[in-house]
Amino acid sequence: MAIVAHVDHGKTTLVDAMLWQSGAFRAGQEVMTRVLDSMDLEREKGITILAKNTSLHYGGVKLNIVDTPGHADFGGEVERGLTMVDGVLLLVDASEGPLPQTRFVLRKALEARLPLILVVNKVDRSDARIAEVVDEVYELFLDLDADETQIDFPIVYCNAKAGRASLRYEEGAPLDGADLAPLFDLLLERIPPPMHDPEHPLQALVTNLDASPYVGRLAICRIRHGHIRKGEQIAWCRADGTIEQAQVSELYVTEALQRVDASEAGPGEIVAVAGIDEVTIGETLADARDPRPLPVITVDEPAMSITIGVNTSPLAGRDGEKLTARQIKARLDQELVGNVSLRVRETDRPDTYEVQGRGELQLVVLVEMMRREGFELTVGEPHVIEREIDGVRHEPVERLSVDVPEDHVGTVTQLLAARKGRMEHITNHGTGWVRMDYLVPARGLIGFRTEFLTETRGTGIMHHVFDRWEPWAGELLTRSTGALVADRRGATATYSLMTLQERGVLFVGPGEEVYEGMIVGENSRSEDLDVNPCKEKHLTNIRSSTAEVLVRLDTHHKQTLDEALEFVREDEAVEATPTAVRMRKLVLAKVERNKALRLARK
Repeated sequence: MAIVAHVDHGKTTLVDAMLWQSGAFRAGQEVMTRVLDSMDLEREKGITILAKNTSLHYGGVKLNIVDTPGHADFGGEVERGLTMVDGVLLLVDASEGPLPQTRFVLRKALEARLPLILVVNKVDRSDARIAEVVDEVYELFLDLDADETQIDFPIVYCNAKAGRASLRYEEGAPLDGADLAPLFDLLLERIPPPMHDPEHPLQALVTNLDASPYVGRLAICRIRHGHIRKGEQIAWCRADGTIEQAQVSELYVTEALQRVDASEAGPGEIVAVAGIDEVTIGETLADARDPRPLPVITVDEPAMSITIGVNTSPLAGRDGEKLTARQIKARLDQELVGNVSLRVRETDRPDTYEVQGRGELQLVVLVEMMRREGFELTVGEPHVIEREIDGVRHEPVERLSVDVPEDHVGTVTQLLAARKGRMEHITNHGTGWVRMDYLVPARGLIGFRTEFLTETRGTGIMHHVFDRWEPWAGELLTRSTGALVADRRGATATYSLMTLQERGVLFVGPGEEVYEGMIVGENSRSEDLDVNPCKEKHLTNIRSSTAEVLVRLDTHHKQTLDEALEFVREDEAVEATPTAVRMRKLVLAKVERNKALRLARK
């Protein structure tokens, strides 16, 4: 089964509790929370990025569980996970209710015709509104054209953090379940066992890839029919339609968090197969005597792109070890093997590549992983991918849901109106908070998060997901401020920064090395301004005891990679190295930039 939900609704926490209560860990064993979020980035950001599988035993039955991401940017992982399972647990927060990503993952589950169990999680929240949330889920099912059999789903009420579940809930009363036994029993009752034909030859769909330092590439497969055995000859049905002979050198199954050796595995099992070095996602492992390939996995097309190229700044080569276009291309090709929702295209420059993905977060995570691996990169402004439908220019449109205090409704409405947003619903829950649902062009949301958090004093919550393609909405002004651009190379000086902080927000502090064309701050006005951040105060023999007592340099704003990519415009780029994130103009020299600006105005 797969656990699907909006981000932060408690999927990975519920898996933790299920593993503990099924006896997967020994008493007193030290296990970190959110145990399946094993990547550094997953633990830092508090989100699931990669779909992972685990297993547990309950009542003599083995349950294979696939934990999926909640962010729509990683929707390829969700779609891939749904090809491996016989049923779905849909988690919904008892206070927040269904959100845009809930709609996305539910739509995929309904398309796959999988049986569903609704889990209303976090029922212990003081602002829980359980009856309304269940009604909202029913409305969502109807909105997604669910049929009569799909809308007849069981409901379980849960507090995943405390490890308790119940099939009944009374308003204001605590859960009557002492553990997760009601949930486990419901799973065994409602999620069907694997359906297979005993006479059918082996069929196993490769849904994920992993690697081992000892046996090389591992193909993670869900066995549909037949049995697979260690050491036997099988047919490898490739994505291009060809069929090759291969041998299963090693076979593993998952027990809790460990992969254990197996001599044989049958229908419904999720296995890791070693011995096929070039196998990719979507291919089929079949019977050598009677190979029958399964349909190749298809996922939604990308909606956003960035360019990734070699670092061409004056500070290139200081931090990283991987600096060449050949190394970057090899790393991007390696990412394509395991990430079905990414695309890489050549550009008109031999040292730059266009990378297409589902959304900004997915692309940011890729760049962040690469810079941590020692790459130095120049990353361009994110762009939406356009389509021509019936001869008309179309662009992706996102469904945006924002939760804000009542005081900020007018401000948020103004922000989204400027970005061509159309309000669909507005709901006041009577708690001082308002939820607004919008349809907004995807390019209108680039850079919106920072502005939104600033205007709502950090109180607003926003989530969005791809909804549809619509005709081009016209020109948008997504950033109303200009940039403060360094006009020379050198180390920044406190004296100079004191003057510049009156012009806007600084991105650099004293003593940092800058170069001509590097963005050192955000101008409070709309135009770019070339400045000298390296000017030092000339010493004189006249002294004053009070001249600088009350003058303080403001703390500069150190941009994260996410913020930098949201900030840059078309003529700007982000320099990402293992130790630094800098923003710069594409054309560094001031004279060349002014010349290009004059030509553009003509």
